Amino acid sequence: MRLVSLVLFLTFTLPVFSAGNILPGAAGGEQKVWAREGSSAVLPCYLSPRKQGKSWKQLSDWTSVLWKRHGGSAHQEPHVVLEVEYTGLRKTALPMRPRVSVQDSALRSGNFSLRIDPVRSRDAGLYEAQVTYNTEVQSCQVELGIVTVTLSPPSPVVESDPLLMSCNSSHRAGLVETRWFHNGRPVPTSKNFYSLHGALSILRPSMSDSGSWHCQLRYSDNVIVSATHDLQILGFDGPANPVVYAAAGSAAELPCTLSYLPSAFGISVVAAHWSHLAGGRLKDWVVSQNQSSRSFPLRLPAVGPGDAGRYSCAVPVGSKTMRRDVTLAVVTVTPSIPGPVSEGSHLLLICSVTHLQGHERFQWKHLSSAPTNKKLAMSASHNLKDHRSQTGANLDIPQVSQKDVGIWECSVYGPEGRLGAVEYGLQITGAQVSSPPTIFSGQVTFGLTVTLFFLLMVCVLVLALQKRARLPASYPALEGIVAVAVPNKKDVEESQKETIQQTEC
Repeated sequence: MRLVSLVLFLTFTLPVFSAGNILPGAAGGEQKVWAREGSSAVLPCYLSPRKQGKSWKQLSDWTSVLWKRHGGSAHQEPHVVLEVEYTGLRKTALPMRPRVSVQDSALRSGNFSLRIDPVRSRDAGLYEAQVTYNTEVQSCQVELGIVTVTLSPPSPVVESDPLLMSCNSSHRAGLVETRWFHNGRPVPTSKNFYSLHGALSILRPSMSDSGSWHCQLRYSDNVIVSATHDLQILGFDGPANPVVYAAAGSAAELPCTLSYLPSAFGISVVAAHWSHLAGGRLKDWVVSQNQSSRSFPLRLPAVGPGDAGRYSCAVPVGSKTMRRDVTLAVVTVTPSIPGPVSEGSHLLLICSVTHLQGHERFQWKHLSSAPTNKKLAMSASHNLKDHRSQTGANLDIPQVSQKDVGIWECSVYGPEGRLGAVEYGLQITGAQVSSPPTIFSGQVTFGLTVTLFFLLMVCVLVLALQKRARLPASYPALEGIVAVAVPNKKDVEESQKETIQQTEC
């Protein structure tokens, strides 16, 4: 009995092994492959690499494969999808010609899998491959199921426009439950997300809703089908209502940057339309870019308080128009004394911002001063400790001095850091370029006093010599003391007259 069983086993199995062992997906039972519409699908069909005395080149020279698709009903005949003869000639059905293929290199290794790229919803059904080697024919059957993720309205999905996402499959059993996941996390029902008959509604899509969306379908026969869709939302980069801070008199750049390149959605030409209402007049600008750019900034060469306010950037995308509002806030410094300031004056500098958001903080800083010599520089460096940095919008200088001359900067800070800054140059009228030290003035005064005293003594000596020359001969005894004798009143008056004459000369 055992011998008969062994003979029967060898009788039915030897023909299969002579052509090569057919793995599951070839001669085995029917397989099922699920693919999302728009993606690629591979229907497997393998031949085991058992040569049985022949090389794979010899095997491929006499091997052909024919892929057929069975109709949706039992009354429809199977039709050819792709046929590869042993000579290498290929025949493809016209509706699927550009989308189906088998790899030539894979055929030599026993891989007869069919690739469909991209998959369409009507491709669902039962496929059969017939692999022929000489007179041996083996077959494999694969059922292709299609999962469809539909967006309404279709792509591109624009930020803030309502979106409906639905998930369906070609499975014939009754649908029991539909679950949605965003970036691997279940999506809870909220004001912005709610489920309706298996479809997911997003009332106001935002940039944070971009990413991987996964739908999971559970049917009455406990079959679970899932699909993943990469959702791209076309919007603007950055915060929803950006504020740009610019100093009065400086240039400003207002951002308007899309989240994706327009070419990714088949849009070739894009232009942004900027508009601003100022003083009852509407100003507009047009900024055009090519397909490789997604930024449409508005550049203003010099801004003032009159330029502050709301600017609107409108970008048309197909039949829709995307809008982003940008606020320009101008930072200014208003001094209590316009123009140059007199030394010793009381000066108040007021730093202000148009269109305050409520979270701004101000800080004053003395960037540079103009001391005239080393001693004044040391004094300024010592005295600036009180004024070098000060918080608050107002900077109060009770008495302006030389140490306060220079550039003062008012910086505006917010929760995200420094937002902008403006500078003010402080000048003093009648400011001395240089001042000699006190000790130098004392030396000059002393020198002048000594010089005048020396000239006076010289004059007195000269007068004394002239007086000596006019003395009579009867007074020889007085010759030795003329220079030191005390003159009388008349002599003093004559000496003063002569001194005046000498001085005039």
